[in-house]
Amino acid sequence: MLTSVYADLALEASDLASLAVCILCALALGVGLAFCYCARSRSTRSLACTLAVLPAMVCVVIALVDGSVGAGIAVAGAFSLVRFRSVPGSARDMGFVFLAMCVGLACGMGYLAVAAMTTVLVGGAYLACGALGLGGRADERSRTLRVSVPEDLDYTGLFDDLLAAYAKTHRLTSVKTANMGSLYKLTYDLELAPGVSERELIDAVRCRNGNLEVALSYGEAVVNEL
Repeated sequence: MLTSVYADLALEASDLASLAVCILCALALGVGLAFCYCARSRSTRSLACTLAVLPAMVCVVIALVDGSVGAGIAVAGAFSLVRFRSVPGSARDMGFVFLAMCVGLACGMGYLAVAAMTTVLVGGAYLACGALGLGGRADERSRTLRVSVPEDLDYTGLFDDLLAAYAKTHRLTSVKTANMGSLYKLTYDLELAPGVSERELIDAVRCRNGNLEVALSYGEAVVNEL
């Protein structure tokens, strides 16, 4: 049977000494989660820092409501989802935010062993999935290519032979209109062939699309969909 450290020490949730222990534990576990989040792929510094401190914040919220899980989730959950109201979040981002909340909740209730075990097991499972290449392994040569073409130019297969020469793999992922329908914007996911420079690819595409806008970026850095 799980036992809260508050019960073991016969202390109230408001006791500063026991609360400090739980907050420090939550901070340590949050830093561990942040390292797991950053380990296998590119990430933003703001979200990594948020993951590091979010468990401690949830821990304090739970302590302030005297261990009421319902009240704590109502308060902490509302704040944790603010980010995703204006900025699209990936499934990985949201998963780690909720994991950080779970760890903070366990720390706030005094179940430090449960919080540590959750961090190790779930964080380790995420690292293992990345190491095994589950869902596709991120590659340093992976890119996202965005090309603008005029509306009077048939884009079907227009760049296939060119991309076959410069990339090991390529796939057209989206097409949309822009500039009041006068342009088509094509998005390709591709993996550059060894020895091919980005400038060579961009110059070749510019010759094919009438020198309109061409953008080449790291594929994973711009993926925000679930």
